[in-house]
Amino acid sequence: MSIMDFQVVVLGGGVSKKLHPLVSQELPKALLPVANRPVLSYVLESLELSNLKDLIVVVEGEDTALHVGGWISGAYADRLHVEVAAVPEDVGTAGAIRAIAHHLTAKDILVVSGDLVSDVPLGAVAATHRRHDAVVTAMLCSAPVSGPSESVSSGGKDKTKKPGRYDLIGLDPTKQFLLHIATGAEVEKDLRIQKSISRAVGQIEIRADLMDAHLYAFKRSVLLEVLDQKGAFHSLKHDVLPYLVRSQLRSEVLLNGIPQAEENGTEKVISQSNQQMLSQILANASEPTFHLRHALCPNGSTSVRRTHKCCVYIAGSSKYCARLNSLQAYIDINRDVIGEANHLSGYSFSAHNNIIHPSAELGAKTTVGPHCMLGEGSQMGDKCSVKRSVIGRHCRIGASVKVVNSVVMNHVTIGDSCSIQGSVICSNVQLQERAVLKDCQVGAGFVVTAGSECKGEVLAKK
Repeated sequence: MSIMDFQVVVLGGGVSKKLHPLVSQELPKALLPVANRPVLSYVLESLELSNLKDLIVVVEGEDTALHVGGWISGAYADRLHVEVAAVPEDVGTAGAIRAIAHHLTAKDILVVSGDLVSDVPLGAVAATHRRHDAVVTAMLCSAPVSGPSESVSSGGKDKTKKPGRYDLIGLDPTKQFLLHIATGAEVEKDLRIQKSISRAVGQIEIRADLMDAHLYAFKRSVLLEVLDQKGAFHSLKHDVLPYLVRSQLRSEVLLNGIPQAEENGTEKVISQSNQQMLSQILANASEPTFHLRHALCPNGSTSVRRTHKCCVYIAGSSKYCARLNSLQAYIDINRDVIGEANHLSGYSFSAHNNIIHPSAELGAKTTVGPHCMLGEGSQMGDKCSVKRSVIGRHCRIGASVKVVNSVVMNHVTIGDSCSIQGSVICSNVQLQERAVLKDCQVGAGFVVTAGSECKGEVLAKK
């Protein structure tokens, strides 16, 4: 079976509250521009490169489905076979899969977040999953460090570069099997339990420098069974994946007809017999006889134990991998895609290491630095300066305007002598002359009055 037999589900989201005021009914998250093209295009092109062309894009709400479906049918008509499915808002990632379960027919399903911007070959994750005959294979990548040191978080408080709190991941010594995962708030309490497990087994490597990229290959039958049995599960990352990982460590062997202890509370400290079982599993995990060996009871009779393997694909440290799931990530990813990861942009950069559309016009003594992008039909007046920023299509920018570390979307009008730093300006915004913005987000169609000075604010129509 080739990886083309995978069905792919892309979770496109809806109008995420975390990305207010950048998103709206007219501009759902999937269509947010990154380097002047919708963020969803990065996942779709990555799938196309891996020859994974049978896709279901799941979005929240009928309005979002219309906008996203309209864009896909224009951009990918002859290239991909895409169905767009609308699910209710706030059903979570697990609920989204439940809602489209009847469309899933392939043996294996690749589930990818529509906000992933990455150059990791997605086909390699699918191939790893097949090779191990795993129930789930999760892609892990190096945890990014957020924000350039001169830019600040959306609150404007925090000047230093620091890694966010990501995931605590337990791997076997061969780094192929996922033995533990905890995220966010769970990390503190799970670490203590995890130490007792690692002492018992002596073979778990704990990593805090990797993040779960929200790209999973699942065995369809197991995924749908778990979603069916566990109706309260809301999230693939927080509910389904930890459940599958935990149940690897649980013995389901019936010894003399007596079931072994089940999970006690959230996590069971592994009993003696389970320790042996686990170290055996680890020792033999890479062998093809893995499944058979563990289908036998100690006395040689077959048992009801259903082993399953949770595997990982760890992306190389030189690979780019980020998710657009916060305002800071939005600025970071735009900066990266026209900067160090510019091979992802799909554009060819000039000798000055920037992209200025042939139809854009620049006034006298105006400079557009490296790692910048100026979109089609945009015009800039005299003595302007643009650094590490993306400017969209058909913008009208006056004289003596400074734009640094910012994203300006389409059809924005900026008056003379404005200064914009670390900010996101949505489409059809009007900045009147001498406005100064630092670390602000300005929602679509907003008018910033002349001479305004704003720092760390969200400016949006009520």
